[in-house]
Amino acid sequence: MTTPVCTSASRAATPYHAYSSFSSYVRARGPVLLRTARSLTANPSDAEDLLQTALTKTYVAWDRIEDHRALDGYVRRALLNTRTSQWRKRKVDEFCCDELPEPEAVPGPDPADRQVLHDAMWRAVMKLPDRQRAMVVLRYYEDLSEAQTAEVLGVSVGTVKSAVSRALGKLREDPELEPIR
Repeated sequence: MTTPVCTSASRAATPYHAYSSFSSYVRARGPVLLRTARSLTANPSDAEDLLQTALTKTYVAWDRIEDHRALDGYVRRALLNTRTSQWRKRKVDEFCCDELPEPEAVPGPDPADRQVLHDAMWRAVMKLPDRQRAMVVLRYYEDLSEAQTAEVLGVSVGTVKSAVSRALGKLREDPELEPIR
């Protein structure tokens, strides 16, 4: 009786390995892909549904995708194609009525206030020392992990953690960043 030899090619074809690599991809890239989905839809719930559908299509095709470095492009294309299909299938119902319903005005944050806060935040970030500013931008604007930030800057993860902590402390103390009332 011979025991089966598990080569890397046969291991890649197993459902567990496909699920494992797919789930690690989704964990790593999920937030970025969700932002892309949000840019295609009107509300966050639709964006989550759209991303789930696109990821389902990606998982089904996981073994057929040869270049896993191009996965983001594949998922983005699936997002766009799925959204286009949904838009085309959308059924529009029209009802005749005597009165037009007026939407209830929902008070929301003033876009001007949000822009003022955004500008103040960027001015405060620009006041940081170069090294701290680079780490804050990589961590929070580019959405890199601490390890990725450390690798890009050629420093240790602990250096990134402490420098970002000090930078956030300075940002919290900045008088321009008081909450808008």
